[in-house]
Amino acid sequence: MQWVEGGVTAPQGFKASGVAAGIKRSKRDLALLVSAVPAAAAGVFTTNRVKAAPLLVTAARLEKGVAQAVVVNSGNANACNGPEGYADALAMGRAAALALNLPEELVLVSSTGVIGQRLPVEKIEAALPAAAAALDAGGHLAAAEAILTTDTVVKEAAVRFVLNGCTCTVGGMAKGSGMIHPNMATMLAFLTADVAVEVGALRRALKEAVDASFNMITVDGDTSTNDMVVVLANGQAGNPEIASGGPEYAAFAAALTAVATALAKKVARDGEGATRLIEVRVKGARTTADARLAARAIAASNLVKAAVFGRDANWGRVMAAAGYSGAVFDPERADVFLGAEQVAAGGAGLPFSEERAAAELEKDPVVITVDFGEGEGTAVAWGCDLTYDYVRINASYRT
Repeated sequence: MQWVEGGVTAPQGFKASGVAAGIKRSKRDLALLVSAVPAAAAGVFTTNRVKAAPLLVTAARLEKGVAQAVVVNSGNANACNGPEGYADALAMGRAAALALNLPEELVLVSSTGVIGQRLPVEKIEAALPAAAAALDAGGHLAAAEAILTTDTVVKEAAVRFVLNGCTCTVGGMAKGSGMIHPNMATMLAFLTADVAVEVGALRRALKEAVDASFNMITVDGDTSTNDMVVVLANGQAGNPEIASGGPEYAAFAAALTAVATALAKKVARDGEGATRLIEVRVKGARTTADARLAARAIAASNLVKAAVFGRDANWGRVMAAAGYSGAVFDPERADVFLGAEQVAAGGAGLPFSEERAAAELEKDPVVITVDFGEGEGTAVAWGCDLTYDYVRINASYRT
C-alpha cells in the first residue's frame, strides 16, 4: 500500500470541483464529485435523532446501492427547516443532476453549516453550471476547500495498492472541526475507489472502516445533525468484482480503513481551538468492545483534554474516564502511561518525573496508553486538547 496525492480524484474515473456560490462570504462553498460511470455506493449516517434534510435524501437514494455524483454545500446545514428544507434538498440534487445531465436518483446531497436557517437554494442552482464546467481530475483540492466550515486545513488522503494484477486506488476528503463525537456523529467524509466491489461487500467494508476510524474520534462530545460518510466505487481499475471474504476483500477493506483513519485523525487534530492531537491506546482489555469503550471515553473526557492542554500529568482523570466508560476491567490491574512515562501500575500511582511527564504532554500527538492486563482486546481513539479558543469559536459561531 502506497500513499499518493490526489484525494477524492486519485482513483480512476473521478472528477471534482469547488466554487463560490455566495452562501459564505468570498469563499468556496459548493463542491461537486462525479464518477465517469454509475458506481456501487454506500453510506453511514449520524445517530442523532434530529437529521438534516439532505441526509434523509441521500440515505433514501443509497438504499439502491448505486450513485454517480455528490453535491455538497457548506455554510448552511439545511437542518431543522421542516418540509421546506426537504424540498430544498431535493431541488439542490435536481439542479446538480440537470447540470451534470444525470438521472436525479444518482445524485447524493450533503450540507454542512449553521442549523435552522433556510438554505439559499437559488444561489446553489445558479452556481451549479459553473461547478459542472469546472469538474477536473485535479479539482480535488478545490472540492476539499469548498466543504469546510470552521476547519483550519483541508483534509485529504489516498492510497494505491494492487489487486489481482490491477492497480487500484482509494481516496477521500473530509471536513470536521467541531460537533465531533464517536458513533457516526462526527463530520462529512466522501470516499472514492476505482475498485469493482459488490454493494454488500462495500457496505460491510465501509462499516468496518468507520468503526475503526470515524467512530473512534471526538472533539467536544456534540453529535451533529448532518454527519455522513459516503463511498463510491466505480470499478474503473478493471479488477474482478470483490465479494465479502477472501484476500481481495481484506486488501480493499484495509485500504479503505487506512484512508478513513488518516482523515479521522486529521479531523481530530483540527478540533476547534486545538493545539495537539491526543492518541489514546488501550490494550490488554477483555474484548475489543471494552477497549473501544475505554479509549473513546478517555479521549472524550473534558478533564483529560484540559489536562493535556495544561501539560498537567493528572493521570487519575484517565482512570476515572475508563471507569465510567462501561468497559469491564479490574482497576487494580491497570497500568497508565503518558507517552513513555509510566505514571501508574496496578491501578495505583508510581513515583514519576513531573518534568518528563510534562515533556510527553508537550508532544504532538500526545500518546496516552492504558494496559488493563486482562486479555487481547485493543483499540485506539483520537481526540484533541481543550483550549480557551474552543469557547471563543463557539461563542460566536453564528455571528
